[in-house]
Amino acid sequence: MKQMLLGALALSVVAANAGAASEDVNTLKIKQLKDQLEAQQEQIDALADALENKSGSTGAEWFNKTTIGGYGEHHFNHKKGGSGDKADDQVDAHRFVLFIGHEFTDTVLFFSEVELEHSLAGDGKPGEVELEQAYIEWDYASAHSLIMGQFLLPVGIINETHEPDTFYGVERNLVESRIIPATWWETGVMSQGEIAQGLSYNIAVHSGLYTEPTSDGIEAIRSGRQKSAEANAEDLAYTTRIKYTGVKGLEAAITYQHQQDLTQSDENSAETNSADLIVAHVIYNVGDFGVRALWAEWDIDGDVPEASGQDQQEGYYIEGSYKLRSDLGVFARFEEYDEKAGSDADTEKEASVVGVNYWLADTVVIKADYTDIDAEGVDDVDSINLGIGWSY
Repeated sequence: MKQMLLGALALSVVAANAGAASEDVNTLKIKQLKDQLEAQQEQIDALADALENKSGSTGAEWFNKTTIGGYGEHHFNHKKGGSGDKADDQVDAHRFVLFIGHEFTDTVLFFSEVELEHSLAGDGKPGEVELEQAYIEWDYASAHSLIMGQFLLPVGIINETHEPDTFYGVERNLVESRIIPATWWETGVMSQGEIAQGLSYNIAVHSGLYTEPTSDGIEAIRSGRQKSAEANAEDLAYTTRIKYTGVKGLEAAITYQHQQDLTQSDENSAETNSADLIVAHVIYNVGDFGVRALWAEWDIDGDVPEASGQDQQEGYYIEGSYKLRSDLGVFARFEEYDEKAGSDADTEKEASVVGVNYWLADTVVIKADYTDIDAEGVDDVDSINLGIGWSY
């Protein structure tokens, strides 16, 4: 009996020692795991601090302060009438534009746009690669900023806002293409800001147009765009605009521009061609209805443009639109322009356009329209146009 008791006691002691040893092992494992987790957490915290402290042109902060966007459009045009060597039916990758912006500080910003027109550029190709914008914006005071570099001029409707999802019609209107002429950018300095609630201003000094003499006058205004490509800057230009948006759905603006000399002639030249441009436009949207109207006129000095009737150039259009649904709208537009309004001859051109826009998404649109262009002494040009456009 005594031996049995001693054996039981020995077994209890052995079991107790084994349990204690097992408990010590588990405790050690838990401590090691805890140390490993703490070490990993320290590494994660160090990495987070390193990323947060990154600044300048590398790291997460640079990425967060850089913006990438763009827009583009493809067209199909079926034309009847007119003249020239272009096919009646034509497909065109009309525009592909990339936008890059960067925020250096809260008050110093950079904006740029690079465009490829008509898919292919180079010798014998129909397209161009163009730098449309590249400027620094300095917000030097509340609601006031200074633009320095290459920028779009504050003139008309389409020139500053021409993403395809923002307007009706496959092609941009003729008045803002031939008379203004959009898209139109120059290099210079521009101050802009808000004078009062809903009332803003732009004042710019910039490079000017360069129109050369031709056999029957001077080049068309559109051909005078130098696009800041080693541009002749013998004579500068000045643009100012006042815009009112104080009523919901309304935008009304008037722009005045003075070109010192369209021919960029030197100071010893006997012939100068100063020019003044006035543009007024109104946009009004109420409910599902929308109206756009624009009027533009050039007054050009000089014997050569006066002899050819190009001393006066003018145009206007009015457009009405209606949203059948939030993603479906119809429109009609009438426009008239004359690049030789100073001539006694009938040189007016008229265009009537009707069509539809269907938005697949807020900034993706399918377009279709019928356009009839009428001009005295030439065949009417009718066209059916289809297009798709996007911006992001």
